[in-house]
Amino acid sequence: MTLHQRLLPLLRFRSLPAIVLATAGLLPSAGCLKRGTDVERGNREQILHRATGYEIGNLDPHLATNISELDLASALFEGLVTEDPSDLHPVPGVAESWELSADRLTYTFHLRAGVQWSNGTPLTAQDFVASWQRILTPALASPNAGLLYVLQGAEAFAKGGGSFSQVGVQALDARTLRVTLAQPTPYFLALLTHPAWLPVPVAVIAANGGLHDRANPWTRPGKLVGNGAFTLQTWEPNQRIVVVKSPRYWDAAHVRLQAIHFHPIDSIDAEERAFRAGQLHVTYALPFGKIDAYRRDGARFLRADAYLNTYFLRFNVARPFLNDPRVRRALALAIDRAAIADKILRGGQLPAYAFTPPGIGGYTPTARLPTDFNEARRLLAEAGYPGGRGLPPFELLFISENHRLIAEAVQEMWRKELGVQLRLGSEEFKTLLEQRRTGQYQILFSDWVGDYPDPSTFLDVWRSDSGNNHTGWANADYDSLLRSASLTTDSAARNALFQKAEALLLAAAPIAPLYYNTHIFLLQPSVHGWHPTLLDHHPYKDVWLEE
Repeated sequence: MTLHQRLLPLLRFRSLPAIVLATAGLLPSAGCLKRGTDVERGNREQILHRATGYEIGNLDPHLATNISELDLASALFEGLVTEDPSDLHPVPGVAESWELSADRLTYTFHLRAGVQWSNGTPLTAQDFVASWQRILTPALASPNAGLLYVLQGAEAFAKGGGSFSQVGVQALDARTLRVTLAQPTPYFLALLTHPAWLPVPVAVIAANGGLHDRANPWTRPGKLVGNGAFTLQTWEPNQRIVVVKSPRYWDAAHVRLQAIHFHPIDSIDAEERAFRAGQLHVTYALPFGKIDAYRRDGARFLRADAYLNTYFLRFNVARPFLNDPRVRRALALAIDRAAIADKILRGGQLPAYAFTPPGIGGYTPTARLPTDFNEARRLLAEAGYPGGRGLPPFELLFISENHRLIAEAVQEMWRKELGVQLRLGSEEFKTLLEQRRTGQYQILFSDWVGDYPDPSTFLDVWRSDSGNNHTGWANADYDSLLRSASLTTDSAARNALFQKAEALLLAAAPIAPLYYNTHIFLLQPSVHGWHPTLLDHHPYKDVWLEE
């Protein structure tokens, strides 16, 4: 049974009449919104208002890291393939068709005739070659360059040991692109929908500064050139980003939205208030404490979608005391995940005793980090800290009100069961990202959303060369198992290698899994084409507004 199938029974909410919703004081019905609200005007003018959770830091798809940045990139750029809005299976994008060789190593993509960048210049197969060379160039230090390692020769080039001429991508002519893989990759077409594979206007980037300069201002309004369904109009930091329908997009006739306003709101309580005030069509999240009330009185607005997303604690193994795997395992074992899911989350989330959600591609982890207070106390004593004596207070950093509730629960569990003191620290999103990147933390509240439906999208995070690891943990045997899995075509043998790798990960415990998430958010009934998908992707070209 897949994760999606396991969650669906938990995610069905009974709708109540709109009059109950109004009298409960939770939210006005759609027809009772104040005249002239953003939602009402948006419904009339096809302008979607969406919360992004936090301030967008980067519109460069090769440098985007958080979910909102990746989502916004999908509005401004389009790859060879894109996603079906209902289940995200790959469908033609810039490429109208393709063929796969008998050995499953070579794809030949045929680009559409007349495809253009938003500045009117033709988009060619060579643009994809140049874009992939840019993201793989070590000087750019893209955190997502590893997603292209499925290309023949890509990993060697990205690590400075090869020539790009040896990378498996070649423009045969302006409209024909040949891609050669290092090994058969069944999920390759789905992988192509990730922003790491998107084309970028290399000539425009070079005209605005260094091609591999991460501070290059080419993504600012008036400079950004894309090829997606929308173009950038406005970027007001900490206020909003506005994208408008692109008349040069190849499928512009299909696009019904005229604009999208992305609103960075760093408080989920403020998001919920903005939704009630008619300022948002879609929230990024919902406070845990309001889920039951919406389930009871506002089910027509509440969405709880199955989601390929694991929440966990990230340990910095380079820090004193946390460099001992016995201490890390003790901390991980002393978390009552079931209590967190039942008493705090309230949205169908499941306790996570491993990192990879079960059921992806037939894979289920066999190793576990269960709740075991006795074993946690034993390990801590074995490490030389019985009852927590000798350990300094640790610090756990987080960013949202929801995270604080979970952090406080973990704080109390560790105090009560282990005698370990935990300080809690709330940081702004950008600050936390910088602390994570530079290793200036002890413990981080973290999550990971799958980039494609395969176990490797979770387990590759903890490779020693991963740009998303940020724990300091490295294990040669783990890397070797994942490399072997990438070369294995038999699914059962491949999953067995993944299970061995995940067992090493959980034994070393650079992380402590918490729960498999569902996406809990609010959605106006006027939004159409917003289907529940495991990756929480919603192609904007297929979204429209209608009362």
